[in-house]
Amino acid sequence: MTNVSVLRTVGLSIAAACAVVATVAVQAATPPDFTGVWTNAGAPGLGGATRAAPAALPLKPEAKARIDAYAALVTPTGETPGGWCLGTGMPGSMLGSGGYPMEIVQRPDQITIIYEAHGETRHVYFGARNAPQADRVPGRNGYSSGRWEGDTLVVETDNVVDQVDQRWAHSDEAKIVERYHLEPKPDEQGRRVLVADMVMTDPKFYTAPVIAQKKWAQVPNGRLLPYECAEENWTKRLEELAKKAGVPAP
Repeated sequence: MTNVSVLRTVGLSIAAACAVVATVAVQAATPPDFTGVWTNAGAPGLGGATRAAPAALPLKPEAKARIDAYAALVTPTGETPGGWCLGTGMPGSMLGSGGYPMEIVQRPDQITIIYEAHGETRHVYFGARNAPQADRVPGRNGYSSGRWEGDTLVVETDNVVDQVDQRWAHSDEAKIVERYHLEPKPDEQGRRVLVADMVMTDPKFYTAPVIAQKKWAQVPNGRLLPYECAEENWTKRLEELAKKAGVPAP
């Protein structure tokens, strides 16, 4: 017996029965709302991510050589992109975040993800909101388009730039697919848990897909704090100039 037949047996007209069925179908198709502030569900030092050690990544020899050369250059001084106020970029911004939270702002045609660390922001566009491929500007976080597969948010990212300065190094040909879903039950603190499964493919850097998972726990009524990296660097520079000139720092 169809849904309409069932409703007809309780006295509804065919038109009313169809309207009820249509309403139920729309409600069932409504995706979950990920809006809110989310913090790492795992240990802050690992960013809650299950990830392979760099040595275990399926790197091609030429890619490993580039990464080793980069490490030899920056390791003696401890230089990092973050030390110069440069955000991590994908997929490190999503998988790491250094223990910092993120905020998701969701609407039907666009999802905005803001990571507190370095104020990195990603825009995930849906359907007609997407820019033509020719208009997509490459960047460290690339260009992200999204779609819903039931209750799972699928985000595909391309147009990234070549990066050897993050844990998940990649070339400009890398493609990243994230799949976000909520765990069926809250954690021991009663928080919703958002799971992100990531697969990155890169024919220039890797011999096989790179797979990792990140879990986020929602912060009730949470807020992001300012991350003024550039201001801190400027203050430090003023102190250096004042010391060199033999005067008090302003």
